Amino acid sequence: MPEAPRPLSLIVPSLEKLSEYTAALKTGWSPDTTGDVSARQLADIARDPMAFLAELTRQDGIFTQPSGRQVPRLPSRVFWLDDGEFCGVINLRFVAGSDALPDYVSGHIGYTVVPWKRQRGYARRALALMLPIAREVGLTRLEITCDEGNEPSRPVILANGGAFAETRRVPGGKPKLVFHIDLAARLP
Repeated sequence: MPEAPRPLSLIVPSLEKLSEYTAALKTGWSPDTTGDVSARQLADIARDPMAFLAELTRQDGIFTQPSGRQVPRLPSRVFWLDDGEFCGVINLRFVAGSDALPDYVSGHIGYTVVPWKRQRGYARRALALMLPIAREVGLTRLEITCDEGNEPSRPVILANGGAFAETRRVPGGKPKLVFHIDLAARLP
C-alpha cells in the first residue's frame, strides 16, 4: 500500500532538483508519454545541465517531434511535481490569444507521475494546480487528451471538470479520448 500523500507543489525546473529528475530518468521513466526520451535527456544533462534546463523551458524556436517533423514551439509552462521529492512533470502548451491548438499538439496539458509516486492523487492535484495558470495565460477552455486505454487519466481529467468530447483517431497511433475543461465554469 502506498504511503499517504504529502502536499504537492508545482516547481520550476531548476539545478537544485535536477539530480532527482536525473535519478528518475535513470530508472527508465520518461517525461514524454509518446516515446522514451530518457536516454537522450540523460546525455543532454551530462553534456550541459544549464543548457538542458534552458531548452526544457524555452519559449521560442523550432521543436523536432519524435517523427522527425519540425514544428514551431508553442509558448508553454513546464513544472516539476514536488512533494519534498521529485514526483513527475506537468506542462501547459498554448497559442497566445486563442483556445485553439495546431494539429501537432495533442492537448493543452500533459502530465506524467513517476511510477513510485502513482496512486496518491498527484496527477489530479497537479492538474488542479495548473488550471489557474491556464486562466492566467488567457485560456477559457482547455483540451486534454489521453490514450483510449489510459484508464488512470480519465478520472484525473473528470475530477477537474473535464467533459468527454470525442474519440480522435490518430494516423499510425492509438485513438485519443478528447476532453474539454471550461475554465470559466471552474473559477475558484
